[in-house]
Amino acid sequence: MSDPIVLLEHRGPVALLTLNRPDVLNALSAEVLGALGERIAEVAEAKDTRALVVTGAGRAFAAGADISQMSHLTALAAQAFSRLGHETFGALETLSIPTIAAVNGFALGGGCELALACDWIYAGQKARFGQPEVKLGLIPGFGGTSRLARRVGPAWAKELNFSGVPIDAETAQRIGLANRVFEDGDAAVAGACAAGEAVAGTGPLAVARAKRVMQEGQDADVRVAHVLEQEAFGGLFATADSKEGMTAFLEKRDPKFGGS
Repeated sequence: MSDPIVLLEHRGPVALLTLNRPDVLNALSAEVLGALGERIAEVAEAKDTRALVVTGAGRAFAAGADISQMSHLTALAAQAFSRLGHETFGALETLSIPTIAAVNGFALGGGCELALACDWIYAGQKARFGQPEVKLGLIPGFGGTSRLARRVGPAWAKELNFSGVPIDAETAQRIGLANRVFEDGDAAVAGACAAGEAVAGTGPLAVARAKRVMQEGQDADVRVAHVLEQEAFGGLFATADSKEGMTAFLEKRDPKFGGS
């Protein structure tokens, strides 16, 4: 039996999800999106998992959607394919745990959109990010017109979406697309896993609540966002984790969070 097209490995509290079609630069077909959705659902059910790292096997994160499959789509089928991508990436984006994209090589088109669905991005030095769909007479179909603008601002998002010209890792970091740049090889994945380990030492309910408030608040009026924060802040005082965290601080010891 051939290897799964999407691999899921658990490294203690960190889950590592790997696109596994290196022969086609991890192109995102409908089958890959379906498998990705299944793995994301597994992560959502894993109670001991505190962070998720997403990466790609071989020399690409994901070079885009599978053009050989897309070239045969009708307009209605293409809309359904776009909807599948949105559903899959939406499930990734709304996981209650932090998600980190570890990008080596190409993250183009759907690959860039997959990285954007993660909470933040770590990049290898040879990483390349772009939305080249206009060169095919198309536009991004998996969230690139919306998430990219929210990440880097409208002007950079328009340049990337309208020109189709990719940017390197240094530029991606400078404009806020990538948080950090690492040596090529396994360094980006190692850095992402280390970040996940750091998250694992914090209060899980607090992290989940902070993520939800930030996601819901980013598109809300700032006054609504402030109310969401106030409610979440107050609600956490009713949890055992908050009592343990503050007691541990006062007793000068490491907290032991139970997620309740």
